[in-house]
Amino acid sequence: MIRTAVLTMSDKGSRGEREDLTGPAIMDMIKDGGFEIVHYKMIPDDFDTIVKELLYLCDELKVELVLTNGGTGFSKRDITPEATMKVIERNVPGIAEAMRLKSLQITPKAMLSRAASGIRGGTLIVNLPGSPKAAKENLEFIMPALPHGIDILTGRDSECARK
Repeated sequence: MIRTAVLTMSDKGSRGEREDLTGPAIMDMIKDGGFEIVHYKMIPDDFDTIVKELLYLCDELKVELVLTNGGTGFSKRDITPEATMKVIERNVPGIAEAMRLKSLQITPKAMLSRAASGIRGGTLIVNLPGSPKAAKENLEFIMPALPHGIDILTGRDSECARK
């Protein structure tokens, strides 16, 4: 099982003014695919708060996968990618690139995503969009590759080459 945290960024949601539909949609989608959800939280679109939570998830809780949602657009408060880049030690651009590429087949607005992905210690962090539909689509695109990448990252597997 891949120890997973889901982190929703929403100013209104964190104040109780909006229900989080995306976080639960992500959790429903992954719960039967070998992912164990060990943490879920909704926090405001605040740089220091996001950084602090990501550090907690990676360094203290030691989850293997963090799926964030929200804060990847053009709004002045959309700073999830910047907070993610502050925390990661190694960039994994292929995940975000693949999500944008596949999403462009659905909508030209996909090119507006600023999502990032990267590694901190033994944790992979992936930024997903804030909309439930887009988050589920993007997760569907990358889910087949995540277990293998996390197995390599955590040392459960050491071979990438096919036999």
